[in-house]
Order: sequence, then C-alpha cells, then structure tokens
Amino acid sequence: MDASVPGVRRLADRTVAETLWWLYSHAMATLLLIRHAPTPETGSRLTGRLPGVSLGDGGIAAAERTAQNLSGTKLKRLYASPIERTMETATIIGGPHGLAPIVEEGMIEIDFGSWAGRSFGQLRRTKLWSTVQVAPSRVRFPGGESFLEAQHRAVVACDRIADEAGKATVAIVSHSDVIKLVVSHYLGQPIDLFQRINIATTSVSVVHLTPGAPPFVDVINGQGAPRA
Repeated sequence: MDASVPGVRRLADRTVAETLWWLYSHAMATLLLIRHAPTPETGSRLTGRLPGVSLGDGGIAAAERTAQNLSGTKLKRLYASPIERTMETATIIGGPHGLAPIVEEGMIEIDFGSWAGRSFGQLRRTKLWSTVQVAPSRVRFPGGESFLEAQHRAVVACDRIADEAGKATVAIVSHSDVIKLVVSHYLGQPIDLFQRINIATTSVSVVHLTPGAPPFVDVINGQGAPRA
C-alpha cells in the first residue's frame, strides 16, 4: 500500500483491530478442512488407502449432521481425497450446496505401506510406534511415504486450491493425519509437534489464507458451524 495516497494507511500503521479487519476483508481464500465421517473400523484398524472401507450407518448419520451444520455456509467448491470414506462424506456434505466433490490426490491418506490393514493394538507394540508419536520427522512407513512427504504434497494442494478459489470459501474432505500436518504447517510448527493436534471425525478446521500476510488458523477440530 502506498502511504502517500490520501486516505490510505500502511498496514504497519494500523491498529490490531484494523489490521485483522483488513486481513479478513482481503482474504485470498478460506479453507474448511473436514475429516471424513467414521467407518466401522475407525479407531481400531489403520485402513490407510485400502479399498472397500466405506461409511456405516453411523458414519452416514454423522456426515449428514455435518452437512446440516454447513448448509448455511456458502461454498464455492468442494474437494475430497479419492478414498471411499472421504468421497462418501464429501458427497453428503455437498448435497445442500449442489456441489459434487472434486477429487484431490494431494489430500489423499498417507501411504502407510505395510502398516495398512493392521490393528492399532498391533502397531502400538512395534518399535516404530514411539517414533511416530514423538519424532515423526524421522519416520518413513515401511514400503510407504514419510510424514514430511505427505505434509509437502498436502500443503502444495491447499495452496493451489486457495489460489484457484480467489476470495471464497472452499471445503476439503481429507484424513486425520493429513489435516493435522496441514494445520501444523500453517501454524508454523515444527513437524515433530503435529501429533499434539487432535482432529476428530467430521470435525471442521478453518484456515484463512491472505496474500502478503501470515495464514490465520481460525478453528481447529471444530464441531459446529464454522466461522468461515
């Protein structure tokens, strides 16, 4: 901004309240990061990218509640990881808006390699489990990808979606660890702290992206209608 123009003040000269108003009013995009609804195996088995894992009756009901919560939020576009549970959740959420989900490969579940399909009880007994929890930057899943790789491709996807959205709100249905990694990045956290974030099924986390300004993480793990 040119301070020499009458009536225009530099961002640095504004009060905190004025700065926040300016950032929000000039927001490039608002991202609603939504975790998929639960499946019958959520919390008991690491299904990862395995095919054939769909929402049960409870998951459908949970997705319908989220769709109702978001029915008053104007969405420009709706994206989803290509996994069944995310596509099913996104299809339900998109119903009130007349939106069909756009497949976003960058927000797909982490490639857990040989860990996929195993119960969490089994995984907790492995030597790698503690490293996954306290030093995830050092982890590559056997036959799969690393947390760092997953974070990079998910953030690239979110930045691109934001660029394409303009000054609008978009929803992205993805997975717990992927959303945690994205939120951690926008918070400016080291990746080794990302496990401290909790992302429940059908929760909505809200990120505002503004040109020339830091991201605003407005809501994490929200359970009601978001302030988007």
